[in-house]
Amino acid sequence: MESLAGRAYLLTGGGTGIGAATALHLARLGASVTVLGRRREPLESVAAEVERRGGHALAHPADVRDPAAVEAAVEAAVARFGRIDGLVNNAAGNFVAAAEDLSPNGWRAVVDIVLNGTWNCTSAVARWMIGAGRPGSVVSVVATYAWTGHPGTVHSAAAKAGVVAMTRTLAVEWARHGIRLNCVAPGATETEGAGGALWADPEDRERVLASVPMRRLAAPPEIADLTGFLLSDRAGYVTGAVLTADGGQSLGRQIYGPPLHADAGSGTGALR
Repeated sequence: MESLAGRAYLLTGGGTGIGAATALHLARLGASVTVLGRRREPLESVAAEVERRGGHALAHPADVRDPAAVEAAVEAAVARFGRIDGLVNNAAGNFVAAAEDLSPNGWRAVVDIVLNGTWNCTSAVARWMIGAGRPGSVVSVVATYAWTGHPGTVHSAAAKAGVVAMTRTLAVEWARHGIRLNCVAPGATETEGAGGALWADPEDRERVLASVPMRRLAAPPEIADLTGFLLSDRAGYVTGAVLTADGGQSLGRQIYGPPLHADAGSGTGALR
């Protein structure tokens, strides 16, 4: 197993779901973690759990859309842990809306969090590492519809596609500083936020499950484990990559031939 002993990371969207699982995982690998988010209470709960398990964590409320707030978070992390070795960009916002019904504020809200927020955090952390002469690693959580597209999420798809392009561009530009940048692209993951925004009722959930060849949602610790790998020295020659973990969902449905995934006992043979 990889080790992150003695290192310190910033983690956005760290109060719930994938972010909370990642904070706990990085601490288990020996890292100190500064968790960022807009709500203090869940951040403090995650930090307390990290400390309870013998790790070190700092809860720092901050809105990733605000460059000054992000700079203050970087300063707080350095003051507490003496260093920053990398960043996990996990903060996100999403909701389903037909493109013709999407308001300017709806578009702006998602793009500001996902794309601008990722840039604000990546820029602030990288400038600190470059100034300190330290190598590091950045992992951004995206989604497979960043390259496949997905009806109803044009705002999020466009923003996450921007994050992928940003990651690949900076991976080349900052390689000379020893800074690696990669993405993790989870599929549907069992979190409260995603469940409420994207599959709010049982029928929606069944449709999501039916689209996944492995017939289950991802668990947050599975995504956290991949993030830990990309941050670690085991991935020391990996940069500009997007690691997909979606149970085969983005590979598409069967179109040709008789159904291969019909419900057991069903006489209809309907594709799932």
